[in-house]
Amino acid sequence: MTNSVRIIAGLGNPGEKYQRTLHNAGFWFVDAVADKYGGSFRYEKKFDADYCKIDLHGEDIWLVKPQCFMNLSGGPIRGVIDYYRLEVGNLLVAHDEIDLPPGTTRLKMGGGHGGHNGLRDIIQHCGAEFVRLRLGVGHPGDKSQVTDYVLKRGSADVEHAIEENISAAVKIMPLLIEDGLNAATKALHTKE
Repeated sequence: MTNSVRIIAGLGNPGEKYQRTLHNAGFWFVDAVADKYGGSFRYEKKFDADYCKIDLHGEDIWLVKPQCFMNLSGGPIRGVIDYYRLEVGNLLVAHDEIDLPPGTTRLKMGGGHGGHNGLRDIIQHCGAEFVRLRLGVGHPGDKSQVTDYVLKRGSADVEHAIEENISAAVKIMPLLIEDGLNAATKALHTKE
């Protein structure tokens, strides 16, 4: 298994209603990567995903936004991996993370789903050994309020913190591709 990233999947829910919700932070990230590297998404029915190919530091990288609801993200992502004959170790998944405050972003390899239904479905379809980009969105303070919290827009301060973190994460993508996870993790985590 290799762990050189070739697919960057952002998690979110499709449609205008969810576009700016905190749960769509993963979509915000892949949109920012596409904007920086000239990618233009198109819908592909066989994957049920919007996707595009970019050149990132001399490598072909696939950007993927599953267009089913988040708790079914694993199937479309697995479809892209299989179609392009890649491995799960080539996958980076960007997602919202309630256990991190806004303004905090973490890279890590593997792990559990932590109650995140998108990650749960990806692990079910692909296994757990992929890179995660955890975009902190904060916690409402009460477990019973989490669903309502992530399915709404954040405050202006929260959105600003998330967008700043996304910019920082986009900047370290060439380092991730060229030098690997450890170098990218060190660069991302020391910026804070």
